Amino acid sequence: MKRIILYAVLIFLLGAGTASARRLSVASPKANVRSGPGLNHEILWSVGKYYPVDIVKKSGNWYKIRDFEGDIGWMHRSLLKKIPSVIVKGALVNVRSGPGMKYRVLFQAEKGVSFKLLKKKKNWLKVRHADGDIGWIHKSLVWGY
Repeated sequence: MKRIILYAVLIFLLGAGTASARRLSVASPKANVRSGPGLNHEILWSVGKYYPVDIVKKSGNWYKIRDFEGDIGWMHRSLLKKIPSVIVKGALVNVRSGPGMKYRVLFQAEKGVSFKLLKKKKNWLKVRHADGDIGWIHKSLVWGY
């Protein structure tokens, strides 16, 4: 019985480590998400730089991906890299000049806008958009990293 519990714990821990290693982000300015693994498949939607995805499956040079909304598609592996990133999951969020509510709002970001993660400070994330804008977002407002 103890051996079964030990195996179950090991499988759980190994699985948890694998899951976190399987999150990648778009490294190019624009990437297409397709209905299947190949250029002959329909483009379902397009995403921008730093868009984070979870890898569900691999087929040759193609990854089956799941995004922050649970949508599934396929992307070529050359478009994805291990870049810490986040994506806005709320309708409209404030991006601030520092890590806290007391800091001024620099700009706002809509749902689906992705950022490269630069730094963490408690519950706040310092982020940079592909256009160069930098600011702080509360971690509860984003998915990723």
